[in-house]
Amino acid sequence: MSAELLFLEAHTADRFAPDPVPDAQIEEIWNLIRWAPTSGNSSPGRLLLVRSPQARERLGRHMSEGNRAKTLAAPLTVVAAADLRFHELWPRTAPHRAQAAARLEDDLPARERLAILSATLQVGYFIIGVRAAGLAAGPMGGFDREGVDGEFFADGAWRSLVVINLGRPAADSYGERLPRLGFADVSRVV
Repeated sequence: MSAELLFLEAHTADRFAPDPVPDAQIEEIWNLIRWAPTSGNSSPGRLLLVRSPQARERLGRHMSEGNRAKTLAAPLTVVAAADLRFHELWPRTAPHRAQAAARLEDDLPARERLAILSATLQVGYFIIGVRAAGLAAGPMGGFDREGVDGEFFADGAWRSLVVINLGRPAADSYGERLPRLGFADVSRVV
């Protein structure tokens, strides 16, 4: 994997070729990126693979107008989420944190902060993994989070973070590359 593939040549896609993206490929991506850093090895990132026409229609109802058609047309859409009950798995992922897991049981605000931060890191790694697999990602924040959570995560355990369309990019998926901020624009030395 090269920096060119992962960063310099990569674009955000909004149109995809109709080639399917099999579950096995997503599992390979997960196995590649599951070592992403998370607070206390919490690993709260979760992926909802939205495939069936019925599930896609249900998701489409909660997408913003500008994101609805491209979401319905993508070969695969993933709702990346944070598991607010991640601490229940700490005996497997961080056996040394059993007391912390018990403390978090009654502290939803702390669990929520930790889950959202760490799952967001995992989403970034997931997108890089998608690129490493030769696919393109189109992450979107333009959706009704409460609607998606109510539709797919009614038990309240997962909280949606971002919706990601993915697949092989269509030939006309990328327009002119827009500028990005340089290091001097985004950094301070203290």
